[in-house]
Amino acid sequence: MRKCRYNMNDKKSGAKFKKVKANDMKIDEIVGGVIQGDRSLLARAITLIESNAPHHFERAQEMLNNLLPHAGKSIRIGITGVPGAGKSTFIEAFGQMLCEKGHRVAVLAVDPSSTMTGGSILGDKTRMENLVKHPNAFVRPSPSGGTLGGVHRKTRETIALCEAAGYDVILIETVGVGQSEVIVRGMVDFFMLLVLTGAGDELQGMKKGIMELADAIVVNKADGDNLSRALKTKSEYNQILHFLQPATKGWETEAYTCSSLQGDGIEDMWNVIGKFVTETTKSGGFQTRRKTQAREWLNSSIADQLHQHFLQNQAVKDILPQIMEDVMEEKRTVSSAVELLFAKYTGRGF
Repeated sequence: MRKCRYNMNDKKSGAKFKKVKANDMKIDEIVGGVIQGDRSLLARAITLIESNAPHHFERAQEMLNNLLPHAGKSIRIGITGVPGAGKSTFIEAFGQMLCEKGHRVAVLAVDPSSTMTGGSILGDKTRMENLVKHPNAFVRPSPSGGTLGGVHRKTRETIALCEAAGYDVILIETVGVGQSEVIVRGMVDFFMLLVLTGAGDELQGMKKGIMELADAIVVNKADGDNLSRALKTKSEYNQILHFLQPATKGWETEAYTCSSLQGDGIEDMWNVIGKFVTETTKSGGFQTRRKTQAREWLNSSIADQLHQHFLQNQAVKDILPQIMEDVMEEKRTVSSAVELLFAKYTGRGF
C-alpha cells in the first residue's frame, strides 16, 4: 500500500483537501512543479523524501539530484527557545513580516522526540494560522518516525527542496529538546535563542550549552509591564555572553529584545541577520560553515546508512534478540556482544 500525506497549506487556506500519493507522478513532473513554486507538488516531493519505503528512496534521490542545482540560495535560520518563550508567536510574526517584504518563507521543524513516538508535532503549526495562509509561506511539520539520523537527513533534504522551490528564507524550528538544538545548529547559517525575562540561576546552567550555539539571544515578550524586566534581562545576558566563546568566528553574539505580539523589534532581528550574512560572507565564514555542514551531512548519512544496513542484515537479525537478552541479564558484556554481532555481519565467524 502506498503511503499518503496531506498538504497542510492547502487545508489551512481552504482549498480542496486531497490525499497526496507519494508515488503517482513522474519525477520530471514533480521536479518541474517544484521549480515553478507549486506548493502542492513541493508537498508531494517532501512526502517522497520522508517515505521510509526502500522503493521510494531511489526516486527521491533522482529527484534531489535534479533539484540540487536550484538549491542553496537562501538564508537558513534556526530558532529555538526555552518553554513558554513564545517561539510559535515569534516565528509567525517574523515570517509574516518577511512575506510582506516580498520574501518567500518556509518553516520546517526538527523533532528528534518523534523518533520515539513515531508521530509529528503539529501543535505549533496550528497556532501559525495567519502565516500558513500567506501565499509566500510554506509550513511543514517534522518528519515522523525513523532514526535520529533519518530526521537529520530528511530535514536537510527538505531544506534543499524548499530552496529549489524559490523559498529564500528557511526557518527551522526545534520542537524537541536537548540534541535538537545541536542538530539544527549543524544545518543553519544563523542560530537564534529565544528566552524569557526573570530566568533564575537554576536555568542558567541548563542554557549555557545552548547559549554557546547562538548567534543572537532574543528576550521575547518585551512589552507592557514586562518591558523594563526584559531590558534588564537583555543586559544580564550580554554580560554573560562576554565570557563565552562566540558561536561564529568573527561575529559577536548579543542579546536583543522584541515583542512578537506588538511587532516591536521583529524587523530589527532581520537587520541583525542581514548584518551577520554580510560580515561572515566578507570574512569567508559563511561559505566555510556551509562546506562544513555538507561534510557533516555526508558523515552522518554514512553512519545512518551503515546502521540501517547492519540492523537489516539477516545474520544479525537472527541472533540480536538473544544477544540483547544476554546483555540485559548480564550474561555477556556489551563489548563481546558487539564483537559477535559484527562477526556475524561480516561473515568472519566467531
